[in-house]
Amino acid sequence: MNRFNSKVVIVTGAGSGIGAATVQRFYEEGAMIVLSGRNKEKLEHSAQKLDPQRILIVPTDVSQWADVEKLISITIVHFGRLDVLVNNAGVGWEGQITDESALSDWQNVFATNANGVFYACRAAIPHLSKTRGAIVNVSSVTGLGGDWGMSIYNASKGAVSNLTRALALDYGSQGIRVNAVCPTYIVSDMSQFVTANPDLVAKFAERIPLKRGGTPQEVADVIIFLASQDARFITGVNLPVDGGVTASSGQPNLLGV
Repeated sequence: MNRFNSKVVIVTGAGSGIGAATVQRFYEEGAMIVLSGRNKEKLEHSAQKLDPQRILIVPTDVSQWADVEKLISITIVHFGRLDVLVNNAGVGWEGQITDESALSDWQNVFATNANGVFYACRAAIPHLSKTRGAIVNVSSVTGLGGDWGMSIYNASKGAVSNLTRALALDYGSQGIRVNAVCPTYIVSDMSQFVTANPDLVAKFAERIPLKRGGTPQEVADVIIFLASQDARFITGVNLPVDGGVTASSGQPNLLGV
């Protein structure tokens, strides 16, 4: 399929995991792609097998408004348009708000996970209105409900989920669609603390009806769908990509099925 021929796509956090898989999927469908992230070497690794005429690497710290403005400006100068923004950059966190580091952790997590999405949407929307484009944010199932020991991360992803809904309302009349994917445990660099611990992997498998963690490619497939014309009447959705986690009421599995 070539649903994105002549389309220009920005992917933040493009150096690994979901971001790298998303770059590959857009590339396969004909897009021109701007790879954004803090680590230039990781971005270059993601792009190493791609046609250099169709990609642009722009090292960016999305927690900084000036960096994000520059990212959007360079994209427009280089490619002349913007059709899709994928806000994937994010950082994880575990702990409690009474921890000694929690004050700085709150600022740092929100700077990337929430501010970064806000900055990118703010800078991109004037250009997306010209192409009637799409935004896909990467939230999380933790942005749809609470978790033990993840309060700051929960709050940051909750902000992304509700910002997604609000922007869909505000900019739908301009033809801009805004949606989010909400993954559960995905086997990637960001979840190494889980993957390296068989007991944690087993606990996730117990709670996930499909009995496994997801892959970055499985999330990328959904991102591509939401950005495409196949989803042209879908906006304001936070779509779980979670193997069925959010299908549960939270009560225990009494039958052991």
